[in-house]
Amino acid sequence: MKITDDHIGTTNKKLSASHETRFDVLRKMLTDQGKDVSAILKKLETFQVAIPSWALGAGGTRFGRFGFKGEPSRLEEKIDDVGILHKLTQMAGAISLHIPWDVPEDYNAIKELAQSHDIVFDAMNSNTFQDQIDAKSSYRFGSLSNVSKVSRDQAIAHNIDVINMGTKLGSKSLTVWLADGSSFPGQANFQQALQNTEDSLKTIYKALPDDWKLFIEYKPYEPNFYSTVIQDWGTSFMLANACGQKAYTLVDLGHHLPNTNIEQIVSTLMMKGKLGGFHFNDSKYGDDDLTVGSIKPYALFLIFNALVYGMENNPKNPYPAWMIDASHNIKDPLEDLIQSLEAIQEAYAKALLIDQKMLAAAQEEQDVVKCQELLQDAYRTDVRPLLEKARLHKGGAIRPIEAYRDLKIRAHLISERGENSTASGL
Repeated sequence: MKITDDHIGTTNKKLSASHETRFDVLRKMLTDQGKDVSAILKKLETFQVAIPSWALGAGGTRFGRFGFKGEPSRLEEKIDDVGILHKLTQMAGAISLHIPWDVPEDYNAIKELAQSHDIVFDAMNSNTFQDQIDAKSSYRFGSLSNVSKVSRDQAIAHNIDVINMGTKLGSKSLTVWLADGSSFPGQANFQQALQNTEDSLKTIYKALPDDWKLFIEYKPYEPNFYSTVIQDWGTSFMLANACGQKAYTLVDLGHHLPNTNIEQIVSTLMMKGKLGGFHFNDSKYGDDDLTVGSIKPYALFLIFNALVYGMENNPKNPYPAWMIDASHNIKDPLEDLIQSLEAIQEAYAKALLIDQKMLAAAQEEQDVVKCQELLQDAYRTDVRPLLEKARLHKGGAIRPIEAYRDLKIRAHLISERGENSTASGL
């Protein structure tokens, strides 16, 4: 199903009067506060978040997976689904592929399909946490860190293959996440595992085109529970520095132990010019991969405060690559992604309302109460009319979830794909 401007116009018609009333009230309030509403809207309109190809089907747990009807079983269908999200929200203009789950059969055809939806290809994602059917060596005991050179070479070759695939699609970056680690004390030599990983990443780095970036992800635990080779931002940062200027740390919100101060990590990395990418999700206990903003929306806002400050004050840091990395085990995947996109944009909009000059002055005066008031005044502002206006300016839906349901998009997808279609790669 491809959504047209007429579809969007029909769903927006019944909401436009209410939207304009609420927007006018918010615009006047913000203008009276000295905020440049037009500048804020421009930033919201240009903000784009990539959708990972694996997020378009129902997720699962170690104990089971409950599929969702009408899932995309082919890469073409996944791109069509991202096209639906982008048409409704006007902020999902990129897709991030996972290899070998989504290897294109016809690169030119895939590029043309993406272009028809106004979608580009974001970071390519390699997979060395699963053994593939034709694999000559196993990753049971690691990939880039494995004591077996055969396994390491196989993992290196896979990452280089992924780079070559990405160049055909117009991607400009490679994300490496490793499941490597150990489950029992004494199983692995920590120093050897880290050195093997560094050497492997350097070999992959050498294969990067000049205009590409390498994003190194980290995770404190899972699937191994005694140790993880790249367990925190410091290890990722160290490895990125060892590789070179085109290597960066990638921050995934769920990849932290409970109560970690993620905004401080973000600030440090941006100050050092090494925050390359950002994966959005939410969590209650660990790497839960829940809908963005569903559990800790204030924490997300504080993180965006650090990001906004960094984008304004750390010119050496590249503009971050944004992506959602969530799992929606019991929700319609597209509805979940719409909710995540809106939560991200809402947190960003609220962070843009913070008067950074006043905040800096309050910090210099050590006025802790004033600092808190400045943050919470911005956070308590209902910015949804701003988000609606930004979507309207670009031809999107005032309320994407309502439009999705009014247009009966899931029913159309089930009619086209059947009730038993299963997303590839899951």
